[in-house]
Amino acid sequence: QVREWKNEGSKRYMCTGRPGWLTVSLRVGKYKKIHKNIMINLMDVLEVDSERQVVRVEPLVTMGQLTAHLNPMGWTIPVVPELDDLTVGGLIMGTGIESSSHIYGLFQHTCVAYELVLADGSLVRCSPTENSDLFYAVPWSCGTLGFLVAAEIKMIPAKKYVKIHYEPVRGLRKICEKFTEESKKKENSFVEGLVYSLEEAVIMTGVLTDEAEQSKINRIGNYYKPWFFKHVEKYLKADRTGVEYIPSRQYYHRHTRSIFWELQDIIPFGNNPIFRYLFGWMVPPKISLLKLTQGEAIRKLYEQHHVVQDMLVPMKSLEKSIQTFHVDLNVYPLWLCPFILPNNPGMVHPKGDEAELYVDIGAYGEPKRKQFEARASMRQMEKFVRSVHGFQMLYADCYMTREEFWDMFDGSLYHKLREQMNCKDAFPEVYDKICKAARH
Repeated sequence: QVREWKNEGSKRYMCTGRPGWLTVSLRVGKYKKIHKNIMINLMDVLEVDSERQVVRVEPLVTMGQLTAHLNPMGWTIPVVPELDDLTVGGLIMGTGIESSSHIYGLFQHTCVAYELVLADGSLVRCSPTENSDLFYAVPWSCGTLGFLVAAEIKMIPAKKYVKIHYEPVRGLRKICEKFTEESKKKENSFVEGLVYSLEEAVIMTGVLTDEAEQSKINRIGNYYKPWFFKHVEKYLKADRTGVEYIPSRQYYHRHTRSIFWELQDIIPFGNNPIFRYLFGWMVPPKISLLKLTQGEAIRKLYEQHHVVQDMLVPMKSLEKSIQTFHVDLNVYPLWLCPFILPNNPGMVHPKGDEAELYVDIGAYGEPKRKQFEARASMRQMEKFVRSVHGFQMLYADCYMTREEFWDMFDGSLYHKLREQMNCKDAFPEVYDKICKAARH
């Protein structure tokens, strides 16, 4: 298809032909209508190499599919981003994170090689030792350097359960101190925080194990179970700590059934016990279905009165960041997920020369701030994130100017490669593909 595009005279930019409503991002890309759509229907797990401890997959393999394939074989991947429908291609070209990221980094840091079809129609493999510039430039590039056709991801041995410890913490400073302290401990397989108000949170730490106390097993993935964030809130309300054993695959997808807490805005009675028993098996609705069936008016309403944002900030700025989120958005719960950011080349790396501990703050829901105005409030947030040397996940609405965008991200390697590989006529620049200012 790429060669055909060349023979036709390379008139338009190319993009993947997967329709916008199929993606998990709430954004519907306008570019699909005007660019040359290249169909990439590659959705298979290609090989599981237990000697090298690597799994090779195609870009449309989803997280749900991958864990279902690997777990029975005794394997898993180090970072399993939450939602079942997230694809390997999206998590590499965008980014992905999970509560094990304080050990392994972002999803891209667990990948050992990519295979891409470039603008000239050639197939190339890249890894830290082979075409390394390209390997480091691909993450966050949103498909603007080439088409991903396969990826190799590290595997680790799977265990049956996650032994999870819930601890309610009160007072913002205490929350931040406790969360930072737990995130630094490598003996925690998982660390996650749910912040229910400016002064209240539950911090969860988990370890992988094959043994479990039968009486403390909680199969949270069963359709009739309470939504996970509601279950966690009980510990806060009762002001007590607790320990449970959750089957590991159900832990990996613990926020899937309620799409974190987005479903409470779509089905307000969805966590009602009667609804769960009778209709719980029907949720969650596929995000793609919601997008396909929502009209333009609802989409605009969502854009103005609803926030879905992930901001990645250095751990040392956590307290200041939560306060900023509170003032500019006032959305709760907030999701806290720690990750180690290695000092690799590419668009996203820490300010100094050392790897640094960062935290992803996820705000999903309806802002309770009185004067919330989507554009002004988000520009305020983006400015703050740039000031602490943080990053905004690119699946979300982004209101920055081109200068601000390249102030947040390091474009040196990216631009060099676009020049070298003649991408300028083949793919739009990442800014033009994802930013509001560029698309309107």
